[in-house]
Formats: sequence, C-alpha cells, structure tokens
Amino acid sequence: MSEVQLQSPNWTSYSITNGMVTSRSIIVNDTLNQGWTEDTFLGLEILCTIYVTYAVIISVGLLGNAILIKVFFKIKSMQTVPNIFITSLAVGDLLLLLTCVPVDATRYTVDTWLFGRTGCKLLSFIQLTSVGVSVFTLTALSADRYKAIVKPLELQASDAVLKTCGKAGCIWLLSMVFALPEAVFSDVYPFSGPEKNESFETCAPYPASEKILQEAHSLICFLVFYIIPLSIISVYYFLIARALYKSTFDIPSEDHGHARKQIESRKRVAKTVLVLVGLFAFCWLPNHILYLYRSFTYHSSVDSSSFHLTATISSRALAFSNSCVNPFALYWLSTTFRQHFKKQVFCFKSKLPIRPPSVTNGNIMTSGFASGTGGTRVSEVSVTLLSDYSSKNEDVSV
Repeated sequence: MSEVQLQSPNWTSYSITNGMVTSRSIIVNDTLNQGWTEDTFLGLEILCTIYVTYAVIISVGLLGNAILIKVFFKIKSMQTVPNIFITSLAVGDLLLLLTCVPVDATRYTVDTWLFGRTGCKLLSFIQLTSVGVSVFTLTALSADRYKAIVKPLELQASDAVLKTCGKAGCIWLLSMVFALPEAVFSDVYPFSGPEKNESFETCAPYPASEKILQEAHSLICFLVFYIIPLSIISVYYFLIARALYKSTFDIPSEDHGHARKQIESRKRVAKTVLVLVGLFAFCWLPNHILYLYRSFTYHSSVDSSSFHLTATISSRALAFSNSCVNPFALYWLSTTFRQHFKKQVFCFKSKLPIRPPSVTNGNIMTSGFASGTGGTRVSEVSVTLLSDYSSKNEDVSV
C-alpha cells in the first residue's frame, strides 16, 4: 500500500490514476481563517465550469441517444444492418453517461472515494466496456460499409439483420472480456495529503507504487482501444477508396446513370461512418496521450501544476463528450434521421401522404407530396440512419 504526497501552491493535492482525477480540494480556503482568498474565487469559477460542462454533456447525450434508440425501435424501416450497430453504440454511450460521467464529476469536490470497492470495480468495468463497444462497433461499421461496396449482395440476405444482431452482441461480450481485468484489479487505494495525518482514497486499477503495471496498463489500453481498431478502420477505408475508384471505370454504359447514383450514395454513407470514427479519434486521443505521459514520466511525484490539472480535466470532458456527439453528427449528415429527430423532439406529425415503400437493392425509397407546392418529390424514408439511397429512375437529394 503506497502513499504519495502532492503539493501545489494554488491547488491542493490530487491523484491521477487511470486517466482520472481525484481532487483533494479544488476550492482553496484561507488556512488562517481570515475568509476566502483570491484563489478561492478562481477555484469556484473553475468548479462551476466543470459542473456546467458535465451537466451539458449528460443532458445533451441523454436526449440525443434516447431519441436515436427510440427512432430505431419505433420506425420499422430503420431496423437495418447499419442501424443495429448505431443503436448498439448509443446504448453504450447512454450507459457511460448515466454512470461514469456523474461519478467522475464528484472527484473534483470530495476528498475520498464515495462508492466503495464494489462501486470502484463496477464503474471501472462499465467505463472500459463502453469505450470498447464504441471503438469495436465503429470497426464493425467500417467493415459493413466495405461489404456494402464490394459485396453488396451479402447485405441482402434474409438473415442479415439477425446476423448483425449477433455481431453486436459479440462486440458487447468482447468489450466485457477486455474490461474484466479492470474490474478484478481495480480497488480503493489510500493517498496521503500535505498535512500530517491527512489522507484520502481514490479508485485505481493498481497501487501507485506499481510502476510497471501502470506503464503496461496505459500502453495496452492505448493499443487495444485506440491504435489497433483505428488501424483496422484505416485499412478498410483504403480498400473502400480503391474499390470506389475502380468502380468509376467499370460502369456499363447502358446503366451509367443508375450505377453512378449508387456509387455516390455509397460514398456518402462511407463518409458518414468516417465522420463518426474521426469524432471518436479526436475525442479520446488527448486522454490516452495524457495517461501515457503520466505512466511513463511520473516517478516519486505527480505534476501538480495548474496547467496539467486543467489539461487533464479538459481531456476527460472531451472524452466523455464523444458519448453525446454521434446523434447530432447523424442529424447533420442524414436527412432521414434529421426528419425523425425533429418529429420526436417537437412532437411533429407528418401530414404528407406516403405510398408503401418499394425496396431496391436493400434500400427503401418513397414518394410524397411536397408541402405547399402541390407537386411531388422523392424523399428518403430510411433504410438506415446511414442509408445507401439507391433507387432506380428517381432523383434523390440528400
């Protein structure tokens, strides 16, 4: 059982383990009992900023992911192969937002771990499981987009949806397996404060004295939950780009227009998945980098500077924000999802008459009357949140 003493002129002691921050006390009180110091007001401002940021992440994330899941289960036409992965991703994000984010917020105001050994193990397990579900699902989505372009007939099999549900379940099991050691070894460890007989506790996957374990843990997390999946995704997107490039020269002249639409629609879908991958990579990279930095540079003391604490808090908030941005990225990129999202948020009921959908190459298209024009237009009613938008002899605008 190890003890680490951390001191800072403006920030009292805090320990950082597994990429997390435990603040001994962010709000600095005048020890001479002469009232609040100037540092206190800075501390209060920072504390308020942290809680407002976390509250926004939780609120926006719960709203967006809950609506995404509701749309999937409520709209029959949305229950397709890519949407199964997207919904699984949303469930993982909801789990993280409801458990780990609120708990992480308490670390900045209390001087001890509040949730016991069981809470420590369970929350560590949930957080790593959620991260695994996110990155492995994005990898599966990239593979799905590759198959949609190179082997489109496989996605039209009668059992494609059932197989995809099985794949999504396997992703959850795989993520849990990778997170299991986190639950087994995580525990509540004591740390000493700057004053005599003062101590506090924090949840960590290893004692602070285990330098090799800390280095190994940070490196394995970086490889398994970041580098390796993103490398696989990069390979898939290289193959997608090559296949799309070759397909532009292999279009039969008699079916040039229809094939061109298919290529363009598949490019749009691939770009959408790539945006989700880019958001994950951007949001989680700073947290991984800081964790590696701490693991390989700390020896007998921790960097207790205000800059480092700010960077750590910011990286945590950015990582958690990844759990709330995906629904809004889809809102921006997908006309279909945007329409359903608006209906759910504003309780808007469409008054447009809709014909029964016609299925072409696994994609659903319908025609409806354009409001206020008296004419007709073609609108996508959704094969998926990430629809291929393939249709024959119809103009489709995204």
